[in-house]
Amino acid sequence: MPLSAPYRGIGRVDWRKLINCRPDFIGGEHVMGAVAHEDWPIETWRPGVETRMLISALNGASGLCLFEQWIAPGAGAPTHSHPVEEVLTVVAGQAEMWIDDERFILTGNQSLIVPKLRRHGFANVGGETLHIRAVLASAAFEASFDGAAEATRRWAAAPVQG
Repeated sequence: MPLSAPYRGIGRVDWRKLINCRPDFIGGEHVMGAVAHEDWPIETWRPGVETRMLISALNGASGLCLFEQWIAPGAGAPTHSHPVEEVLTVVAGQAEMWIDDERFILTGNQSLIVPKLRRHGFANVGGETLHIRAVLASAAFEASFDGAAEATRRWAAAPVQG
């Protein structure tokens, strides 16, 4: 289905007005809007790990978040768990990923499905930057890291817009 299909019968849509918009109604239909990913900042989560949120509660999602990371050789995500399922996809590079005690080597165009509440993590085991995309079945990122007293939570609430 083409991107413009939900807007049939409501006249011409100016896509520039939909970029980074909050959920809204146009022509009586619920519209989530298009998101320009390059408009969202890249955050440093830990040394060697940069993250860009693509989709979350901050830009209108209600049931999932999608983000990408660039990981320097030797860096990664320490063992942690989420209250929801996660899918990790390697876009480029080579990753060692684990779920509990089982380990996997993934390269470009391969994904690991992580069941909710399972301890997992990953490391860049290649010589180049590892690029991954992750999808969580929640509009906010929440993780409990081994040894941490509290869970980490990001992108939890949509900003108030006038």
